[in-house]
Amino acid sequence: MSISFDAPSTPEDEVPRVMRIGEVAELTGTTPRTIRYYEEIGLLAGGTDRQLGKHRCYSHGDVERIQEIVRLKDLLGLSLEQLSQLLEAETARADIRREFQATDDPERQRELLLQSRGHIDTQLGLVRGRIAELSRLEADLSARAQRVRDRLEALS
Repeated sequence: MSISFDAPSTPEDEVPRVMRIGEVAELTGTTPRTIRYYEEIGLLAGGTDRQLGKHRCYSHGDVERIQEIVRLKDLLGLSLEQLSQLLEAETARADIRREFQATDDPERQRELLLQSRGHIDTQLGLVRGRIAELSRLEADLSARAQRVRDRLEALS
């Protein structure tokens, strides 16, 4: 199974350019409280550029970011801190990709590739940790199922 860090697509022509928090919550299947919490803990930057007393406004990119947060949280079962690390690494890799494409200096490109590899290693560590947890759960459940089968066979 491969994991894509691209957000599920929401056609831009169906999403207004600037949305309020209720609209974003509805589009992403979350609640306004969840969105505000994501902002508080740094998973989402949207809505922070508002003036005091003004409504939060969000873009299509914010919607995609929230959809990606929800997808990865559900898929990987990560804590919000782990999810934050995963998304920070992906954001850093996107910045590195842009810089890599903008430079022709082989030494700088090498440095950027090494940085990117470090971020990928962080992401792999998180995903592999989750896989290990799931493998332990699977082994435990398999052992329990075997004990039940053994007991059923003993009763036959």
